[in-house]
Amino acid sequence: MTDTIGTDAGPDAEAGVAARREGEILVILLNRPEVHNSLDPVSMAALRRILEQFRDDSGLAVAVITGAGERAFCAGSDLRRTPPAGAPFAAALLGPWQDEVEQGGYVRAIALSEIDVGKPLIAAVNGHAAGGGLEIALACHLRIASTNATFSLPEARWASVPAAGGLSTLLRAVPPAVAMKMLLTGDRIDAAEALRVGLVSDVVEPGALLGLALSLARRIASNGPLSVRAIAALAKRSYDLPLTQAIAFEQTMWGLLRDTADRAEGRAAFSERRDPTYGGH
Repeated sequence: MTDTIGTDAGPDAEAGVAARREGEILVILLNRPEVHNSLDPVSMAALRRILEQFRDDSGLAVAVITGAGERAFCAGSDLRRTPPAGAPFAAALLGPWQDEVEQGGYVRAIALSEIDVGKPLIAAVNGHAAGGGLEIALACHLRIASTNATFSLPEARWASVPAAGGLSTLLRAVPPAVAMKMLLTGDRIDAAEALRVGLVSDVVEPGALLGLALSLARRIASNGPLSVRAIAALAKRSYDLPLTQAIAFEQTMWGLLRDTADRAEGRAAFSERRDPTYGGH
């Protein structure tokens, strides 16, 4: 497996975001290497459309997000091409996201919590993940990195704040003291430090990054599809629940899965010492 991604034709590819299918896996490429894969409103909207299509496609189980080249995963918003404010903020915020993006509220396009994908997302961070780029990675269920990766939320340096979930998700991903240091100083951390504090699960050489991401994606896709989606839902909702309620939710989800055909197949495969064949029901 070579660590290269061919871009697909189509309007989103022309917008700087491309996607290709590999069986049940969707590989999404942030493809604006000339600006460190930073995203303008057009490419932000393209990424959101691709993720919505991934969410709604029953033939796809896992998505991998990575950046073109080895210098950057995504350097955040392309500030040279982001528009000034248009309509009053309240009108933009409470209207369709497409209108807000056009009127200066571009960060809403990459607030992935709004999309509620519900399927595993893997961020393969190859190089710099800054600002909105780190926010995209933080919205993924798994994060792996190349040895030359860096991570930062530098918004305070430019008189702004992370507005696509970065502050909240970083505080949940790493110890609060580490998160607050990154947020208040805007300083970056390297891949080794990201691994040490638990921001990523694995660090590999750049040439091995996509291979690892696809290997993880295939292992996830081979598991019970309802189970995988249930785990993703439990992980998302457990942040907002007291422990006793979170455990009760786990037990409810276990009971739902207990009566599925996939659960019966899993038990049979275990007893017969063979690989299971799941149908998603």
